[in-house]
Amino acid sequence: MPDTQNSSGSTAQPQSLSGVPMRELLAACAAAAAISTPPGAPAPRRSAEADVRERREAA
Repeated sequence: MPDTQNSSGSTAQPQSLSGVPMRELLAACAAAAAISTPPGAPAPRRSAEADVRERREAA
């Protein structure tokens, strides 16, 4: 199994990212989620009979 230490003998440190601010990373994730999420199902259409029934009850 390979050793996890680098050539200088100290323990391996995680390498830093390219300096992208966390705010931009979060914004990119939110944008990706918004784009990849399908739209919700449309609301069911009301029938004309239901409209007539509501008008009669309101009167």
